[in-house]
Amino acid sequence: MTEYEAVIGLEVHGQLNTRTKMFCGCSTAFGAPPNTHVCPVCLGMPGALPVPNRRAIELAVRVGRALDCELFATSQFARKNYFYPDLAKGYQISQFELPLNGKGELTVELDGSPLAIGITRIHLEEDAAKNMHGVGGETLVDFNRAGVPLMEVVSEPDLRTAAQAEAYLKKLREVFLFCGANDGNLEEGSFRCDANVSIRPVGQARFGTRVELKNINSFRFVRLAIEFEIARQTALIAAGGEVVQETRTYSDARNETISMRGKEEAHDYRYFPDPDLPPLVLPEEMLARVTVPEQADAIRARFVASGLSSGAAMVLTSHPAFARYTDTVIAAGANAKTAANFIQAEVLRHARTDGLEATFPVPAERVAELLALVADGTINGKIAKDVFSQMVTSRRPPAAIIEEQGLAQVTDRGAIAQVVDQVLSDNPSQVAKYREGKTNLLGFFVGQVMKATQGQANPKVVNELLRERL
Repeated sequence: MTEYEAVIGLEVHGQLNTRTKMFCGCSTAFGAPPNTHVCPVCLGMPGALPVPNRRAIELAVRVGRALDCELFATSQFARKNYFYPDLAKGYQISQFELPLNGKGELTVELDGSPLAIGITRIHLEEDAAKNMHGVGGETLVDFNRAGVPLMEVVSEPDLRTAAQAEAYLKKLREVFLFCGANDGNLEEGSFRCDANVSIRPVGQARFGTRVELKNINSFRFVRLAIEFEIARQTALIAAGGEVVQETRTYSDARNETISMRGKEEAHDYRYFPDPDLPPLVLPEEMLARVTVPEQADAIRARFVASGLSSGAAMVLTSHPAFARYTDTVIAAGANAKTAANFIQAEVLRHARTDGLEATFPVPAERVAELLALVADGTINGKIAKDVFSQMVTSRRPPAAIIEEQGLAQVTDRGAIAQVVDQVLSDNPSQVAKYREGKTNLLGFFVGQVMKATQGQANPKVVNELLRERL
């Protein structure tokens, strides 16, 4: 790749987080029996008329604002005409000449340096149905997905490496999640990516022949598919051949891209304004209501400013629900760093995410109560972990568990001093070694005292008394 550089653009389809489809009232729930979430509109019955989904429009506006896109108060739905079994009407309702959102930008960080990637457009459209091949030797069609609302984010051809493309895709998914617009689930197909890849001699302004890579369903596969395609095109040109404009898919089993169809099979979609849908004019009251939630970058910066490490901030913003949970614990009075460490170590082990939602073993307010009992010296950190485990199973408040089991921390200096003296008396050789300079044995003595008090002695008092005695 010293003579050539890659030119890459991504087209990302995100299923919008709505209960109903783009132009009808059918459910968008995933996993229902085939052809149960259908009606005359999404089945393309003659005379059935589409009605746009307000919620889908609002979410697409929100994502556009998060990406600093130009918003068009008036846009137009168009018919994209092609024939395929998964398209009952013989056309897909989409946007073409007049999309909802125009040019914008997304900045990603790669190897410590920011990289700005241009956004060409974000438009709304309906999804097609799902072809199910090889069922009893036939191809069957499940129309549950037909009409599901999609937003398509088209990037400028600003990407030059597979690593940049992967970073862009991850960052865009993060924006979708923190806008509450899309669950980012690649496995279920609610977040999908097509990549346009070409190469050209370094320094040449004109683009090379483009190849489209379709149906890639993981970040890793996006990177691998683009890497292979760049290498394939480079080797082809180096051997005196020419790159053919075509659509290819990626086989992870073979780690290579495979031709699906050539240029001669490319469609002329014959877009024209949908006569059943007048121009989409966004009212001012809707635009005033659509605000952009705090994004992951801003939350991470805020967490770091409050004392968290960058690693902890990254973990706690890996899902919007994790960030909200952390904020709730801190807002209830917990120290930010203590809360972050406890949530990472204890809470997230039991947390389960489902799309944009997450379930936690213990409410955030209860965790704040537990950490408050650590802060005021009622219990120490080790006991807090044991109490939390019991909170997970019993759903009881921490104070009740501590009182019932007598777990309150021993802070009485006189009582702890007796234990300290006994530990030192029982270990004369270790005492001698400590006084000879092996001060790392302090941890041994602390452990013995904590063991003798069943972990209930105040560690600060234990350390103070040991240092005095030694």
